[in-house]
Amino acid sequence: MTATSRRPTPADPMPDARTRPGVSSGACRDMPPELGPDAIGVLEGRTFMFSDARGDVPRGSIGGLVHDDTRFLNQWELTIDDAPLLVLSSGTVDAYSAAFFLANSDLPHLPANRVGVRRQRFVGDGLYERVELRYFGIEPVSFRLRVAVGTDFADLFEIKESGRDRAPDIIRQHEPDGSALGFGYRNGSYAASVRVEADPPADLVDGDALVWDVCLERGQQWSCELQVPLRCGEEDYRPAVRGFGEAFDHGPEDPSTRWAAEKPHLHTDVDLLRDVYHRSAVDLVSMRIEKTIAGEPVVLLAAGLPWFLTTFGRDTVITAYQTVTCGPDVARGALIVLATHQAKGFNDFTDEEPGKIFHEYRSGELTQLGLKPYHPYYGSADTTALWLILLSEYWRWTGDADLVRRLRGNAEAALRWIDHYGDRDGDGYVEYATRSTQGLGNQCWRDSPDGVQYADGRIPVLPIATCEVQGYTYDAKLRMAELAEGLWQDPAMAQRLRADAARLCEQFNRDYWIPERGGYYAVGLDGDKRPIDSMTSNMGHLLWSGIVPEERAGQLARHLMSPELFSGWGVRTLSTADVGYNPIGYHVGTVWPHDNSIIAAGLARYGHRDEANRIAMAMLEASRHSEHRLPEAFSGYDRSFGRQPVPYPTACNPQAWASGAPLLFLRTMLGLEPREGELVADAHVPDELGRIRLHHVAALGRRWNVEAAGSDCTVSPAD
Repeated sequence: MTATSRRPTPADPMPDARTRPGVSSGACRDMPPELGPDAIGVLEGRTFMFSDARGDVPRGSIGGLVHDDTRFLNQWELTIDDAPLLVLSSGTVDAYSAAFFLANSDLPHLPANRVGVRRQRFVGDGLYERVELRYFGIEPVSFRLRVAVGTDFADLFEIKESGRDRAPDIIRQHEPDGSALGFGYRNGSYAASVRVEADPPADLVDGDALVWDVCLERGQQWSCELQVPLRCGEEDYRPAVRGFGEAFDHGPEDPSTRWAAEKPHLHTDVDLLRDVYHRSAVDLVSMRIEKTIAGEPVVLLAAGLPWFLTTFGRDTVITAYQTVTCGPDVARGALIVLATHQAKGFNDFTDEEPGKIFHEYRSGELTQLGLKPYHPYYGSADTTALWLILLSEYWRWTGDADLVRRLRGNAEAALRWIDHYGDRDGDGYVEYATRSTQGLGNQCWRDSPDGVQYADGRIPVLPIATCEVQGYTYDAKLRMAELAEGLWQDPAMAQRLRADAARLCEQFNRDYWIPERGGYYAVGLDGDKRPIDSMTSNMGHLLWSGIVPEERAGQLARHLMSPELFSGWGVRTLSTADVGYNPIGYHVGTVWPHDNSIIAAGLARYGHRDEANRIAMAMLEASRHSEHRLPEAFSGYDRSFGRQPVPYPTACNPQAWASGAPLLFLRTMLGLEPREGELVADAHVPDELGRIRLHHVAALGRRWNVEAAGSDCTVSPAD
């Protein structure tokens, strides 16, 4: 084997390592296939549960109740006389609740459909479930209702892969009177426990099952309530007892409550936009993470269901940017939490370098015991620049001088990381290559092993400098120059940053531009500084960053809207003309809503408003086929392939930056920007949407009302 063949690539970033444990990458984002296509998922904050359409979690599936990266229930099955129930109808009610309408199956003494069963499920700091029975037979009947319970306390990473069998270490503390089942587990400093509390108590505890002897006459009803509180380390969590449509009881000063209550009110002539806006807001609130940093309660958003209900730096920052028109609290929380964990030293296992903003934060057993690098993991090349962009955007929208002054040291550390560690070889570009045996091969948003490739399908060698990271860096330096010149009163810093940005812009447009195929930008430079010549959606991110000269913007717009990239539902991640194109490949042909929201904003920045609207309308129309919720991604098949977008089989749903995409589309249509102490608009609303009224938009310490139809627009103070 030659030395060249052993060079690291994103598909094999540590070729000399003897073993390479599984890593958390896009390629691993699977849904629970054993639960069937009608699997039901509910979530609230850091808690989620997946079951089949009956509401059951069969042992051995990858469903269950998960909180903070630990699975607390891996079996949850309801039967009548040991027979599974028949599904009449089931589905989610709110993001955190679901209803299952069931009936008994055919039994020797009980014909099918004589007992109606309704399960009402709510998650959030545990599980609350109410089971109601009603008998419609003629003669009295007796049967045994059983709830079979199991737990494995698996780390989230083990749910999708083989993991250690903890059964010998799980301690049971079941109540003999049938009022509760208890399970506990400890491994060194890591401890977790779960209880299943029953009201009324079961008549029998049979192993790990609760059993009731039920006797019913015609028309008679019976019900029980099951509460599942959790304990993680020293923290106790108890689920709320409530009904459908009831919100969580947070105080008025709770940041997530405030964010949901204070978001702008949207009134439209067309229901579609309003329905998507409402669904996005509901989903975003359901994915909130609440923390207290130095005594200050903050809220930020997790990445997505099912496997990413945790803080991902890139996802969190982009979602905060997308949603800034709905209020500043999410952006503030993201800035503070990410700054709190900004890297201060070096660690090969976690890809840590001073000043770097983290990629992913986990809390499960494997991470706490140091077997996984996610406490936190710093393997992303773009998050640091994106954090700087968000800091600037937060300042522009709020004028919050106190926080932006407080975070100046973090901003300067981030800029030093870009110049000294992000730019690994002093060529002026931010590159990536992991140093961790469990690190990500691709450390840009296209983080699957084949997410960055040549037009002929070959995988490039590391380190790689992707194009959009350079665009983000350019934008970040100009934005920090603005802060340095103004709020921070440091003109020398401002001058230096503007000079850096000018040099980067000049060399980028020389080194990344490919004149063939009508002229376009390479997706990156490989480890030998050769252009990686695939044609990708990342060109739209370059427009968003402003690094593209005006004279080239039209060429990019034509490419992005060409049949090779635009599917009719959105812009594909990879051109159909490239060898590696696959409409169901994670980053090599799929259509991502968050990607398209950035592309649309970039097109609008350069005056291509019709093209931006075409993307936005395609996305809104796609949402009609998924209950007005945009998933993480959908397949890249052409719109002529069918009347609705073809789902991507393992998409996160909901997913934060997909839910944030409609809010950025709306901002782009309205052309909303804070400028010189006021909120201004430059509207270009599609005719299909008629008039848009967005009231009580928070900007610069005031509230504003925006009304627009076509290019006619008014902005007025709401107070």
